[in-house]
Amino acid sequence: MESVKKKNKDLQGMIFINLTKLMFFILVFVLFLLLAKIFIEGIGVISLEFVLDSPRNNMTEGGIGPAIFGTIAVTFIMILFAVPLGVFSAIYLNEYAKDTFLTRVIRTSINNLAGVPSIVFGLFGLGFFILFIGKNIDEVLGTGLLFGQPALLWASSTLAVLVLPIVIVSTLEALNSVPKTHRDASFGLGATKWQTIKNVVLPQARPGILTGTILAISRGAGETAPILFLGAAFFLPNLPVVDLCIGDYCIPIINPTEQFMYLAYHIFILATQSSNPTLTMPIQYGSTLVLIALTFLLNITAIIFRYRFRKILGRL
Repeated sequence: MESVKKKNKDLQGMIFINLTKLMFFILVFVLFLLLAKIFIEGIGVISLEFVLDSPRNNMTEGGIGPAIFGTIAVTFIMILFAVPLGVFSAIYLNEYAKDTFLTRVIRTSINNLAGVPSIVFGLFGLGFFILFIGKNIDEVLGTGLLFGQPALLWASSTLAVLVLPIVIVSTLEALNSVPKTHRDASFGLGATKWQTIKNVVLPQARPGILTGTILAISRGAGETAPILFLGAAFFLPNLPVVDLCIGDYCIPIINPTEQFMYLAYHIFILATQSSNPTLTMPIQYGSTLVLIALTFLLNITAIIFRYRFRKILGRL
Protein backbone atom coordinates (compact mmCIF):
# COMPACT_ATOMS: atom_id res chain seq x y z
CA MET A 1 0.00 0.00 0.00
CA GLU A 2 2.80 2.39 0.89
CA SER A 3 4.67 1.53 -2.30
CA VAL A 4 1.56 2.35 -4.35
CA LYS A 5 1.24 5.74 -2.64
CA LYS A 6 4.92 6.41 -3.22
CA LYS A 7 4.58 5.56 -6.92
CA ASN A 8 1.57 7.87 -7.19
CA LYS A 9 3.50 10.70 -5.57
CA ASP A 10 6.47 10.10 -7.88
CA LEU A 11 4.15 10.07 -10.88
CA GLN A 12 2.50 13.32 -9.80
CA GLY A 13 5.92 14.87 -9.28
CA MET A 14 7.08 13.82 -12.75
CA ILE A 15 3.89 15.16 -14.33
CA PHE A 16 4.30 18.49 -12.55
CA ILE A 17 7.97 18.79 -13.52
CA ASN A 18 7.29 17.95 -17.17
CA LEU A 19 4.33 20.32 -17.26
CA THR A 20 6.48 23.10 -15.83
CA LYS A 21 9.17 22.40 -18.44
CA LEU A 22 6.56 22.45 -21.20
CA MET A 23 5.22 25.84 -20.06
CA PHE A 24 8.76 27.21 -19.88
CA PHE A 25 9.67 26.07 -23.39
CA ILE A 26 6.38 27.41 -24.78
CA LEU A 27 7.10 30.79 -23.20
CA VAL A 28 10.65 30.87 -24.55
CA PHE A 29 9.45 29.79 -28.00
CA VAL A 30 6.79 32.52 -28.16
CA LEU A 31 9.31 35.12 -26.96
CA PHE A 32 11.81 33.96 -29.56
CA LEU A 33 9.21 34.18 -32.33
CA LEU A 34 8.24 37.69 -31.24
CA LEU A 35 11.82 38.93 -31.09
CA ALA A 36 12.69 37.22 -34.37
CA LYS A 37 9.71 38.85 -36.12
CA ILE A 38 10.65 42.30 -34.81
CA PHE A 39 14.32 41.82 -35.71
CA ILE A 40 13.67 40.54 -39.25
CA GLU A 41 11.15 43.28 -40.06
CA GLY A 42 13.04 46.12 -38.36
CA ILE A 43 16.71 45.52 -39.05
CA GLY A 44 16.35 46.68 -42.66
CA VAL A 45 15.63 50.28 -41.68
CA ILE A 46 18.20 50.58 -38.88
CA SER A 47 20.98 52.97 -39.82
CA LEU A 48 22.82 55.93 -38.37
CA GLU A 49 20.51 58.28 -40.27
CA PHE A 50 17.43 56.50 -38.91
CA VAL A 51 18.68 56.78 -35.31
CA LEU A 52 19.74 60.43 -35.51
CA ASP A 53 17.46 62.04 -38.11
CA SER A 54 14.06 63.67 -37.52
CA PRO A 55 10.83 62.30 -39.02
CA ARG A 56 9.72 63.83 -42.31
CA ASN A 57 6.86 63.69 -44.80
CA ASN A 58 4.10 62.90 -42.29
CA MET A 59 6.47 60.53 -40.46
CA THR A 60 6.71 58.19 -43.46
CA GLU A 61 10.38 59.10 -43.96
CA GLY A 62 13.33 60.17 -41.84
CA GLY A 63 14.28 58.78 -38.45
CA ILE A 64 13.44 58.67 -34.77
CA GLY A 65 16.18 60.88 -33.31
CA PRO A 66 13.84 63.25 -31.38
CA ALA A 67 11.90 60.28 -29.98
CA ILE A 68 15.09 58.63 -28.72
CA PHE A 69 16.29 61.91 -27.21
CA GLY A 70 12.93 62.52 -25.53
CA THR A 71 12.88 58.99 -24.11
CA ILE A 72 16.38 59.34 -22.68
CA ALA A 73 15.66 62.83 -21.29
CA VAL A 74 12.42 61.76 -19.58
CA THR A 75 14.04 58.61 -18.18
CA PHE A 76 17.06 60.54 -16.89
CA ILE A 77 14.95 63.11 -15.02
CA MET A 78 12.66 60.33 -13.77
CA ILE A 79 15.61 58.54 -12.18
CA LEU A 80 16.88 61.78 -10.61
CA PHE A 81 13.51 62.05 -8.84
CA ALA A 82 12.71 58.40 -8.10
CA VAL A 83 15.99 56.83 -7.00
CA PRO A 84 17.03 59.17 -4.15
CA LEU A 85 13.49 59.35 -2.80
CA GLY A 86 12.95 55.61 -3.10
CA VAL A 87 16.29 54.60 -1.58
CA PHE A 88 16.06 56.97 1.40
CA SER A 89 12.43 55.97 2.00
CA ALA A 90 13.43 52.31 2.06
CA ILE A 91 16.34 53.06 4.41
CA TYR A 92 13.98 54.83 6.82
CA LEU A 93 11.37 52.05 6.71
CA ASN A 94 13.92 49.27 7.18
CA GLU A 95 16.46 50.85 9.53
CA TYR A 96 14.73 53.58 11.52
CA ALA A 97 10.94 53.12 11.53
CA LYS A 98 9.46 50.97 14.28
CA ASP A 99 7.13 48.10 13.49
CA THR A 100 3.84 49.89 14.12
CA PHE A 101 0.44 49.80 12.50
CA LEU A 102 1.28 52.91 10.48
CA THR A 103 4.48 51.45 9.01
CA ARG A 104 2.65 48.23 8.11
CA VAL A 105 -0.01 50.28 6.33
CA ILE A 106 2.71 52.18 4.46
CA ARG A 107 4.42 48.97 3.37
CA THR A 108 1.12 47.52 2.19
CA SER A 109 0.31 50.72 0.30
CA ILE A 110 3.68 50.64 -1.45
CA ASN A 111 3.11 47.05 -2.58
CA ASN A 112 -0.39 47.94 -3.79
CA LEU A 113 0.90 50.95 -5.75
CA ALA A 114 3.02 48.60 -7.83
CA GLY A 115 -0.19 47.02 -9.16
CA VAL A 116 -2.06 50.22 -10.02
CA PRO A 117 -2.68 50.57 -13.81
CA SER A 118 -0.31 53.03 -15.41
CA ILE A 119 -3.14 55.07 -16.96
CA VAL A 120 -4.25 55.97 -13.41
CA PHE A 121 -0.81 57.48 -12.77
CA GLY A 122 -1.23 59.51 -15.97
CA LEU A 123 -4.52 60.97 -14.76
CA PHE A 124 -2.94 61.62 -11.36
CA GLY A 125 -0.04 63.47 -13.00
CA LEU A 126 -2.44 65.59 -15.06
CA GLY A 127 -4.49 66.60 -12.06
CA PHE A 128 -1.75 66.99 -9.47
CA PHE A 129 1.39 68.11 -11.27
CA ILE A 130 -0.10 70.16 -14.12
CA LEU A 131 -3.45 71.49 -12.90
CA PHE A 132 -2.48 71.91 -9.25
CA ILE A 133 1.28 72.44 -8.88
CA GLY A 134 2.02 73.86 -12.33
CA LYS A 135 -0.82 76.37 -12.40
CA ASN A 136 -0.10 77.52 -8.85
CA ILE A 137 3.56 78.08 -9.77
CA ASP A 138 2.46 80.17 -12.76
CA GLU A 139 0.17 82.25 -10.55
CA VAL A 140 2.88 82.85 -7.95
CA LEU A 141 5.64 83.65 -10.44
CA GLY A 142 3.40 85.36 -12.99
CA THR A 143 4.80 83.24 -15.84
CA GLY A 144 1.53 82.92 -17.75
CA LEU A 145 1.15 79.34 -18.96
CA LEU A 146 4.69 78.05 -18.56
CA PHE A 147 4.39 75.35 -15.90
CA GLY A 148 0.64 74.76 -16.03
CA GLN A 149 0.77 72.78 -19.26
CA PRO A 150 1.99 69.31 -20.32
CA ALA A 151 5.79 69.25 -20.31
CA LEU A 152 8.80 67.02 -19.98
CA LEU A 153 9.15 67.88 -16.28
CA TRP A 154 5.66 66.65 -15.37
CA ALA A 155 5.96 63.50 -17.47
CA SER A 156 9.20 62.64 -15.68
CA SER A 157 7.65 63.37 -12.28
CA THR A 158 4.66 61.13 -13.02
CA LEU A 159 6.87 58.29 -14.21
CA ALA A 160 8.95 58.76 -11.04
CA VAL A 161 5.82 58.15 -8.98
CA LEU A 162 5.05 55.14 -11.18
CA VAL A 163 8.43 53.45 -10.62
CA LEU A 164 8.84 54.56 -7.00
CA PRO A 165 7.31 51.33 -5.56
CA ILE A 166 9.78 49.27 -7.64
CA VAL A 167 12.74 51.21 -6.24
CA ILE A 168 11.47 51.04 -2.65
CA VAL A 169 10.62 47.32 -2.72
CA SER A 170 13.91 46.33 -4.37
CA THR A 171 15.87 48.47 -1.90
CA LEU A 172 13.99 46.96 1.04
CA GLU A 173 14.82 43.46 -0.20
CA ALA A 174 18.46 44.41 -0.66
CA LEU A 175 18.67 45.91 2.84
CA ASN A 176 16.99 42.87 4.39
CA SER A 177 19.54 40.60 2.70
CA VAL A 178 22.37 42.13 4.79
CA PRO A 179 22.90 39.86 7.85
CA LYS A 180 21.98 41.36 11.21
CA THR A 181 25.30 40.14 12.64
CA HIS A 182 27.13 42.65 10.43
CA ARG A 183 25.12 45.48 11.92
CA ASP A 184 25.73 44.18 15.45
CA ALA A 185 29.47 43.93 14.80
CA SER A 186 29.53 47.53 13.59
CA PHE A 187 27.63 48.72 16.66
CA GLY A 188 29.99 46.72 18.85
CA LEU A 189 32.94 48.63 17.40
CA GLY A 190 31.32 51.94 18.39
CA ALA A 191 29.84 52.97 15.06
CA THR A 192 26.69 55.08 15.02
CA LYS A 193 23.49 54.09 13.24
CA TRP A 194 24.26 56.20 10.18
CA GLN A 195 27.89 55.06 10.03
CA THR A 196 26.70 51.45 10.08
CA ILE A 197 24.22 52.09 7.29
CA LYS A 198 26.73 54.07 5.22
CA ASN A 199 29.79 51.83 5.62
CA VAL A 200 28.33 48.36 6.22
CA VAL A 201 24.74 48.04 4.99
CA LEU A 202 24.66 50.13 1.81
CA PRO A 203 27.84 48.69 0.23
CA GLN A 204 26.43 45.18 0.57
CA ALA A 205 22.96 46.21 -0.60
CA ARG A 206 24.28 48.20 -3.57
CA PRO A 207 23.93 45.42 -6.19
CA GLY A 208 20.28 44.87 -5.31
CA ILE A 209 19.57 48.60 -5.25
CA LEU A 210 21.22 49.02 -8.64
CA THR A 211 19.25 46.14 -10.11
CA GLY A 212 15.99 47.66 -8.89
CA THR A 213 17.01 51.02 -10.33
CA ILE A 214 17.68 49.58 -13.77
CA LEU A 215 14.40 47.68 -13.69
CA ALA A 216 12.68 50.96 -12.87
CA ILE A 217 14.41 52.58 -15.85
CA SER A 218 13.24 49.77 -18.12
CA ARG A 219 9.68 50.10 -16.82
CA GLY A 220 9.62 53.86 -17.27
CA ALA A 221 11.17 53.80 -20.75
CA GLY A 222 8.53 51.39 -22.02
CA GLU A 223 5.44 53.12 -20.62
CA THR A 224 2.99 54.82 -22.97
CA ALA A 225 -0.26 55.44 -21.11
CA PRO A 226 1.04 57.85 -18.41
CA ILE A 227 2.60 60.26 -20.90
CA LEU A 228 -0.44 60.55 -23.15
CA PHE A 229 -1.65 63.53 -21.09
CA LEU A 230 1.72 64.85 -19.98
CA GLY A 231 3.54 66.32 -22.95
CA ALA A 232 4.22 63.59 -25.50
CA ALA A 233 3.87 65.20 -28.92
CA PHE A 234 2.48 63.62 -32.08
CA PHE A 235 5.11 65.24 -34.29
CA LEU A 236 7.86 67.44 -32.90
CA PRO A 237 11.07 67.31 -34.95
CA ASN A 238 12.84 69.89 -32.76
CA LEU A 239 14.62 68.70 -29.63
CA PRO A 240 13.38 69.98 -26.23
CA VAL A 241 16.57 71.91 -25.48
CA VAL A 242 17.55 75.47 -24.69
CA ASP A 243 20.96 77.12 -25.01
CA LEU A 244 22.68 78.04 -21.75
CA CYS A 245 25.16 80.78 -22.63
CA ILE A 246 28.07 81.85 -20.44
CA GLY A 247 29.87 84.66 -22.22
CA ASP A 248 30.52 83.54 -25.78
CA TYR A 249 30.04 79.85 -25.00
CA CYS A 250 26.61 78.24 -25.30
CA ILE A 251 25.73 74.74 -24.14
CA PRO A 252 22.43 73.08 -25.09
CA ILE A 253 20.63 71.67 -22.06
CA ILE A 254 17.30 69.92 -21.59
CA ASN A 255 14.36 72.31 -21.33
CA PRO A 256 11.95 70.68 -18.83
CA THR A 257 9.04 72.97 -19.77
CA GLU A 258 8.90 71.83 -23.41
CA GLN A 259 6.88 69.06 -24.98
CA PHE A 260 8.75 66.10 -26.43
CA MET A 261 8.55 63.01 -28.60
CA TYR A 262 8.65 59.63 -26.87
CA LEU A 263 9.68 56.35 -28.46
CA ALA A 264 6.85 54.18 -27.09
CA TYR A 265 4.25 56.85 -27.93
CA HIS A 266 5.79 57.31 -31.38
CA ILE A 267 5.29 53.60 -32.10
CA PHE A 268 1.69 53.83 -30.89
CA ILE A 269 0.99 56.82 -33.15
CA LEU A 270 2.56 55.14 -36.18
CA ALA A 271 0.43 52.05 -35.66
CA THR A 272 -2.91 53.77 -34.95
CA GLN A 273 -2.93 57.37 -36.19
CA SER A 274 -0.73 57.35 -39.29
CA SER A 275 -2.36 58.29 -42.59
CA ASN A 276 -0.77 55.21 -44.16
CA PRO A 277 0.04 52.54 -41.52
CA THR A 278 1.20 50.07 -44.19
CA LEU A 279 3.79 52.52 -45.48
CA THR A 280 5.12 53.17 -41.98
CA MET A 281 5.25 49.47 -41.03
CA PRO A 282 9.06 49.19 -41.44
CA ILE A 283 9.50 52.31 -39.28
CA GLN A 284 7.23 50.78 -36.64
CA TYR A 285 9.30 47.62 -36.48
CA GLY A 286 12.56 49.59 -36.56
CA SER A 287 11.41 51.83 -33.70
CA THR A 288 10.29 48.79 -31.70
CA LEU A 289 13.65 47.14 -32.29
CA VAL A 290 15.46 50.25 -31.03
CA LEU A 291 13.24 50.40 -27.92
CA ILE A 292 13.86 46.72 -27.15
CA ALA A 293 17.59 47.19 -27.73
CA LEU A 294 17.66 50.11 -25.26
CA THR A 295 15.79 48.02 -22.67
CA PHE A 296 18.13 45.06 -23.13
CA LEU A 297 21.12 47.38 -22.90
CA LEU A 298 19.91 48.74 -19.57
CA ASN A 299 19.33 45.23 -18.21
CA ILE A 300 22.75 44.04 -19.38
CA THR A 301 24.29 47.10 -17.74
CA ALA A 302 22.56 46.17 -14.48
CA ILE A 303 23.89 42.61 -14.66
CA ILE A 304 27.45 43.81 -15.31
CA PHE A 305 27.43 46.34 -12.48
CA ARG A 306 25.82 43.85 -10.10
CA TYR A 307 28.46 41.27 -10.95
CA ARG A 308 31.28 43.77 -10.42
CA PHE A 309 29.91 44.92 -7.06
CA ARG A 310 29.49 41.34 -5.88
CA LYS A 311 33.01 40.57 -7.01
CA ILE A 312 34.35 43.56 -5.05
CA LEU A 313 32.38 42.51 -1.96
CA GLY A 314 33.75 38.99 -2.31
CA ARG A 315 37.29 40.33 -1.95
CA LEU A 316 36.48 42.17 1.28
